[in-house]
Order: sequence, then structure tokens, then C-alpha cells
Amino acid sequence: MIRNGLLLAAGLALAGSAHAEKFKLGSDDIKAAAPIAEEQVFQGFGCSGKNISPALKWSGAPKGTKSFALLVHDPDAPTGGAGWWHWVVTNIAADAAELPKGAGKADGSALPKGAAQIATDFGGPGWGGPCPPVGDKPHRYNFTLHALKVDKLELPAGATASLAGFMINANSIGKATLTGKYGRKK
Repeated sequence: MIRNGLLLAAGLALAGSAHAEKFKLGSDDIKAAAPIAEEQVFQGFGCSGKNISPALKWSGAPKGTKSFALLVHDPDAPTGGAGWWHWVVTNIAADAAELPKGAGKADGSALPKGAAQIATDFGGPGWGGPCPPVGDKPHRYNFTLHALKVDKLELPAGATASLAGFMINANSIGKATLTGKYGRKK
């Protein structure tokens, strides 16, 4: 009798989890593994894009999510192994489900209320689009949205992207990733 009850409970738990929504990150501007448009490409370092951050939308955040944080990283950048941080956004409210196109303005004015940006490897806060070296194979740009177990990350003024990434990972209860690619021939 106990065994049948345990089997029934396990079956119900599995059935419930099968209907749970998966944590997903998507974009109308960036398609998974597809080339990133010139609109998002950096303007500078020989690149002539518009440097507009892409629209991002998410759904299915894990139960217990108290805030979100976004990390955008190029692991293929020739930096001796560190990669390149393109955008870091912390303290996105738990009830948010998107960052609109252009939210990555350096002054933070287009971010959801309470959200904050950390300086990227371009030297300041805000979106810094792709701009890999000419002739490199297309680089991967990993957009990773973390669901956090804290309302707000307590980061010191002037925190680096790596410190923010460490704190984000330490407080993450789930993540969703979208990867785009970009390469330059000239």
C-alpha cells in the first residue's frame, strides 16, 4: 500500500513538472546561433554599427525568483582567456519580463526602474555591441539571464563585470541563455 502511494505521488510530481514552463530567453532582434544585425554592432574600434541593445523577453522563471540579472559575454575574444563583457545589468525586478530595444543606454535611462548597469570591458556601463577583430571566425555572444534568490545585489561602487558575474552566479537559482554570432571580414 505504501509503495503504491509512493508511486502515485512520484507520478503526480512528474506530471506536474512536465507542465511547468521552462525558463526561456528570446529576442526578436537576435535569433539563436544566427548572425547579429549591424543595428546591434558596436560603433568604434573599426566597427560602424548603431550600438543599439537588442530587445529581450523571458518567461518561465523559477519559483522563488526575487530579481534578475543579465550577463552578455563573448568567450571568443582574444583576451588571454577572459573573454569580453558586452553588457551587465543587475537588480531587474522579479515582475519584469523584458528589456526593450535600446534599454542599454549608458546613462541607464531606458532600463526598468531599480535596474543598474555595471561597466563593461569597453570601459563604461551600457550596451557595447559586437566588434571582433577582422578575420577572426565569428564570435559567440552569450546572453544569459539569471533568476536570483535576492531582491538586490549588494555590489560596491565601481564593481567590475567579473565581480558582478561572481555575485550573480552565487545567487542564481536558474538561468536562460540565448547565443548570437558575429564576425567581420573588413
